[in-house]
Amino acid sequence: MPDQMLVEPILTMPAPSFAMEAPPAYGRHDRAMEALRATLDALGIGSAEDMTWKQYETIMRVIEPLVGAGHRLRHFDYTHSAALQPGTVERLRNDYTIRLAYTEWGSPQKPALLCLGGIANSARRFDYLARALSRHYYVLCLDWAGRGRSGWLADQGDYSFEGNVAQVLALIRHKRLGPVTLLGSSLGGSVAMRVAAEAPELVDRLILNDIGPFIPTERRRRRAESVARHYVFRHPAQLFHRTGAAQKNDGPVDDTVLLHNSFHQTRWSEENGGRVYRHDIRALQCYRDGAAQDHDQWDDWQRIDCPVLLVHGMMSDALQAATIARMMGKRGTTVLHVPDVGHTPTLSDPLHIGALARWMVAPHALPAESTIGWSAGAARILFR
Repeated sequence: MPDQMLVEPILTMPAPSFAMEAPPAYGRHDRAMEALRATLDALGIGSAEDMTWKQYETIMRVIEPLVGAGHRLRHFDYTHSAALQPGTVERLRNDYTIRLAYTEWGSPQKPALLCLGGIANSARRFDYLARALSRHYYVLCLDWAGRGRSGWLADQGDYSFEGNVAQVLALIRHKRLGPVTLLGSSLGGSVAMRVAAEAPELVDRLILNDIGPFIPTERRRRRAESVARHYVFRHPAQLFHRTGAAQKNDGPVDDTVLLHNSFHQTRWSEENGGRVYRHDIRALQCYRDGAAQDHDQWDDWQRIDCPVLLVHGMMSDALQAATIARMMGKRGTTVLHVPDVGHTPTLSDPLHIGALARWMVAPHALPAESTIGWSAGAARILFR
């Protein structure tokens, strides 16, 4: 199990046999939902309020092999330059090294896809997409410094946008990758645009998940106020309530997607007696401090010279209609609208994964602008 959640003896029970079955094409996760139902029935759990942390761990032991099978967790040494430490007094400002984590899927002999998450995301959020595409691509998903299973930077001021760009370039150099497809959600998309603008020889395709070159101040401030706080979840129901509220615009995804994402976004904290977010809160507080103005990357956008796929959550408050219209003025830009979802669709639905796969093979395979719905049958038991 990738997370030590309890110091008490773990409740053991036979796991259903679903874990050994091969998943259907493009990430269909019916088996995981069947396993969740069977496990809840075996434990006698009818709602989130009935669940203990021991039972939560038992459930995750059943679900996780179905979702994350095939990934390899890796680390590499990233040197944070003194030039990226503006908040440190000069006498203490030196290059230093931390370990950055990333997940690796598929064969290095395949074309490379590098996935970059949002301000508070874990690399494991991309598991559904990465697992489905790993048959044809070498997929790498990065944990930003201070998030997920990566090390922390020395000072709050070190968590800068420029630092994120440096981390992406460092991973590309570390893996000795040629031109890659960059996929970025929210912050990851902003960083991907900068990389594509400044190092065009490294990027042959760009997928932007509900992010454009402009984000208004008010939206940035609301997001920053929400994430730049320390939360402790002392009961599973509190975790489900908070993550369910935070993911209320994720669209009609089933419980296994929300369980998987919230599990990897949090960790057990013995000191706090509950689960806490798996990040350095200073990283998010740095983001909050910089959210007092619009985020404007139109200069970067004008310099991008590769095919771009823009995925738009149609309930999003971060990607505005005016921004989309201006982006579509650039030749080689394709827009895929996704209804019933807000900022950054989870990219876990087989229909969405299939659309991305078709575009990656041939950027002209999709119309310049289209709408794609959701697979039927997503079930909610715990997140309602």
